[in-house]
Amino acid sequence: MVSEKDIWELLEQVSDPEIPVLSVIDLGVVRSVSLEKGTCSIKITPTYSGCPAMKTIEEDIILKLKENHIENVKVDLVLSPAWSTDWISEHGRIKLREYGIAPPENEVDKSILFAEPPIVPCPLCGSKNTRMVSLFGSTACKSQYQCNECLEPFDYFKCLK
Repeated sequence: MVSEKDIWELLEQVSDPEIPVLSVIDLGVVRSVSLEKGTCSIKITPTYSGCPAMKTIEEDIILKLKENHIENVKVDLVLSPAWSTDWISEHGRIKLREYGIAPPENEVDKSILFAEPPIVPCPLCGSKNTRMVSLFGSTACKSQYQCNECLEPFDYFKCLK
């Protein structure tokens, strides 16, 4: 008999299609798991409305569970409450940094509100002597930065609350 704990453990193996070092659990898009009357129900929240990865995430979740003999799976998209970068796990933040993406800082990204980019430490050398190159990086949820010390470009995962 499969348990909710088993499902959560399997979801740790489902990667985010845009940042494959993160699981959907690390990213915090899985909101809940429940087992009722032979059906596994999973609620997921997109990192931003219109996120193109959500359909792939849904399909990957269903595939992972079916590979593990869990046939009746229902995945629902939940928009409220809106996803927040606070939902990224500490383990996920470490994985982002190791992958070369600066994890979100604790404050709201002022660049959107006040045209003042946040100070973002370089995930490669740790220097805070960095600059925003573009408000938008490889995906809409990231900004493009460059380190003025090691000169390497890097993405910064924007802080959304």
